[in-house]
Amino acid sequence: MIEILGLHKSFNGNPVLKGVTLTVREGELLALIGRSGIGKSVLLRHIAGLMRPDAGTVKIDGTDIFKLRGRDLVEMRKRFGFLFQGGALFDSLTVYDNVAFPLRERTSLPEAQIKDRVFNELEHMGMKNDWNKYPAELSGGMRKRAALARALVMGPSIMFFDEPTTGLDPIIGQNILDYIHRCHRELEFTAVMVTHEVQKVFGIVQQVAMIHQGEIIVCGSPEAVRQQNDPVFDQFVRGDSKGPVQYI
Repeated sequence: MIEILGLHKSFNGNPVLKGVTLTVREGELLALIGRSGIGKSVLLRHIAGLMRPDAGTVKIDGTDIFKLRGRDLVEMRKRFGFLFQGGALFDSLTVYDNVAFPLRERTSLPEAQIKDRVFNELEHMGMKNDWNKYPAELSGGMRKRAALARALVMGPSIMFFDEPTTGLDPIIGQNILDYIHRCHRELEFTAVMVTHEVQKVFGIVQQVAMIHQGEIIVCGSPEAVRQQNDPVFDQFVRGDSKGPVQYI
């Protein structure tokens, strides 16, 4: 279980997170939504331990990750998988070597076992025949699938997805969400997904949380949040220019 308690973060005196409190239950996929530049990715990076807060805690199964040091921190991070917004593949490495990278860096597995695990993940992503291609030779959707394979190859119990459909056309974006949905069903990891695809993710997540002005203003199941009649949430979901939030 992930527990975010009273998280605060400011940049150059400008508050981004103002006491965010949120719980993600074990095995749950939570969609974190909100306007662009509102702090969703900042919150995600705090949960993953990639940024430190000004105040507050993030607990994973009761352990405050900001108090971990050395080997304990390394072991905690082995539980995490992160799909970055741009995929973050290494341009100089093939798809195979990109997916194999975390296994080579963080385990002592022999190359034969690494090969088996890499091809197993690539097969799940429908990319077994693309193992020797470089990122520049891949379409946007294929790069995301290769990055997802790399994020999953260590068998993480917790996954973080930062705008997994950004830059993709609607059909390919839906394919990526379908892959994530299938992987979540099969592997039962706990996950947080930052996304703008509100309507599309309602069918695959168990919880939705909306951040606005540094705080969580709506949180619950897709069915529950639809019934809360929050004007900011309603405007965002509708994509309406008219409402309490004025876009410039």
